[in-house]
Amino acid sequence: MSDAETELQAVGILLAERSGDLTAYLVGEFGDRIPELPKDPALVDLLNGSAGSNLENLAHLLRGHIPIDQVRAPAAAIEYARRLAQRSTPPSALLRAYRLGQQLILRWANDEISRRVPDQALALQASHLLTETSFQYVDAVSEDVMGAYQTERERWLANRSAVQREIVDTLLRGERLELATAEATLGYRLHQHHLGLVLWTDGSDDGLRESEHLLARLAQRVGSGGHPLFVPRDRDTAWAWLPVGPSGVVDLAAVGEVMRTATKGTRVALGGAEAGEPGFRATHLAAAAAHRVAQLGHSVEPVVSYVDPTVRAAALLAGDLGSTRFMVARTLGGLAADTDGAARLRDTLLAFVEDRESYVATAARMHLHKNTVKYRVDRAVEVRGKPVSEDRLDLELALIACKWLGPEVLVKEGPSGA
Repeated sequence: MSDAETELQAVGILLAERSGDLTAYLVGEFGDRIPELPKDPALVDLLNGSAGSNLENLAHLLRGHIPIDQVRAPAAAIEYARRLAQRSTPPSALLRAYRLGQQLILRWANDEISRRVPDQALALQASHLLTETSFQYVDAVSEDVMGAYQTERERWLANRSAVQREIVDTLLRGERLELATAEATLGYRLHQHHLGLVLWTDGSDDGLRESEHLLARLAQRVGSGGHPLFVPRDRDTAWAWLPVGPSGVVDLAAVGEVMRTATKGTRVALGGAEAGEPGFRATHLAAAAAHRVAQLGHSVEPVVSYVDPTVRAAALLAGDLGSTRFMVARTLGGLAADTDGAARLRDTLLAFVEDRESYVATAARMHLHKNTVKYRVDRAVEVRGKPVSEDRLDLELALIACKWLGPEVLVKEGPSGA
C-alpha cells in the first residue's frame, strides 16, 4: 500500500467519525443552494438519510472495505430519488446535490490532508487519489439514483395519470362527483378560477416532461400561486388547468414570453379563464377547440388562444369543413389558391378588413408601407373578382378560415395569378 493510499484511509476514518456533523452541513447547504429540493420535514429527513448513508459508503470505499466496482447507491439514497420523482422535482436538482456534495466533501477532506500531511508532495498525491476515488463513487451512485428516479417517475405518472384521467373525464362529461374526493385525487381545487390548456410537442421522447416543466413556468408567471393540474393524454399531448386568481385575468403577453423560452416544437392552446366546477369544463372545451384549430391548420404558432375572436370563429368553421371549403371557394375565388402569393394577399386583406379598411392602420400592424398595403389590397380584390364590400361577412369568415385552417379549406389547384 502506498503512502498516498494510507493517507486516503485516514481520511476515510475521519469521515466516518464526523459523518453526523458533515451530514448536517451538507443538508443545510443543499437547502440553501438548491431551491428546487422539497423543504417539508419528511423529505428533509429522507435527504438526511441519503446524505448520511452516502458518506458512510464513501468512508468504506476510502478505507478499502469495498472495491469501486461493487459500489451501489445506498437504499436511503434510492428512496429519496423515488420520492423526488413522485414530487415532480426536476432531476437536475438531484444531480446538482451530488455534484455539490462532492465539491464540499473534497474541500473538507483536502483541508484535512493539508493540515495532517506536512509533506506537500505526499499531500498532493493523496489529494489526487481522493479526487479520483470520489469521482468514481459519485459517477456510480448517481447512475443508480437517476435510474431509480426515472423508473419511479414513469410508474408514478402512469398510476397517477390513470386515476386522474378517470376523474377528469367524469368532470368533463358533467357528471356529479363528491367534490372533496375529486379534489384530493387530483391535488387541485375546483372552486377557483381556472385557465384550461392543451400542451403538445412534435413527438420528442421527452415531450411530456418538457410540457410539464413548461406548465410550471407558466404557473409562476401567469398563475395565482396555486398548484396546476397536469394530465397526460398520450406521449405528445397533455391537458392542464392553471389557477389564475379571483380576477380571472390572464396576461397573454407573459404567456408569449414564457413560450419564447420553450423547447422548439412545444406549443400551447388556451381557453378563457372560467370559475368553479362548471368553469373547469368550459375552459377545457375552449382550449381543446383552439387545439383542434391549430392541429387542422398545421399551425406553428407557439400560442393559440380561444380568447382570440378569429380562433373562436375558426373553431366554429372547423365543425363542418365541407361547408367551410365551399364557402371559401365561392367567396374568395382565385384568392383561395394554396400558394404563397395568395397567402400574402389574404393576410393583408384580413388585416385591412379587421382594421376597418384603413391603409394606415393595416400598414402599422403589418410593418409595411401604406403603398404596399394598397397594392396588395387592390391585387387581392382583382384576384378575388369582387370588391371588399360584396359578401363582407362571408369575406371575413373565409379569410379567417384560410388563416387558421389552411390546407383543410384551401383550393389545391386554382388560378395562380396571385
